[in-house]
Amino acid sequence: MSHSHTDSHGHSHDHSHDAPPVDWKLNGVRVIKGDQLDTNTAQTPGMNRAAAINLARVGAQKIWAGTVNIHANAKTGAHHHGALESVIYVVKGKARMRWGEKLEFVAEAEAGDFIFVPPYVPHQEINASTDETLECVLVRSDNEAVVVNLEIEPVEKPEAVYWVDPIHKHP
Repeated sequence: MSHSHTDSHGHSHDHSHDAPPVDWKLNGVRVIKGDQLDTNTAQTPGMNRAAAINLARVGAQKIWAGTVNIHANAKTGAHHHGALESVIYVVKGKARMRWGEKLEFVAEAEAGDFIFVPPYVPHQEINASTDETLECVLVRSDNEAVVVNLEIEPVEKPEAVYWVDPIHKHP
């Protein structure tokens, strides 16, 4: 026997008597403290990744989240993340992203900006600052930290790519 009801927020809940009740204390919200991140995750030369949310740490099924720090004046090796989508949020500093078959395209992001990296896009993160660590939050569309490091001979002068649309004019 089961019954349904709608709570005060308009959400419908089905309470089946066949399934044991969920222990929300153990299976609910999890807070991962900033000093408890796991650095035992896939790495790319030139950056330090640390996992906060993944399958092993919290049972996440569909996302991976953590931090990425790139030292002043440093750049990562070229890499991609397989079929995963990635979102990078710049917390502190200035990021220069290069991407393409020869890393021929470039764009910059600073604190408060988001960067989207589609699946299989060869890319490289660069800290555009000579004296400040680039600090970012990273979220991926699966619970596994897929990183495929690439051997790419980059072009010398990447082509700048600007966000141009009816609202954003070319600089």
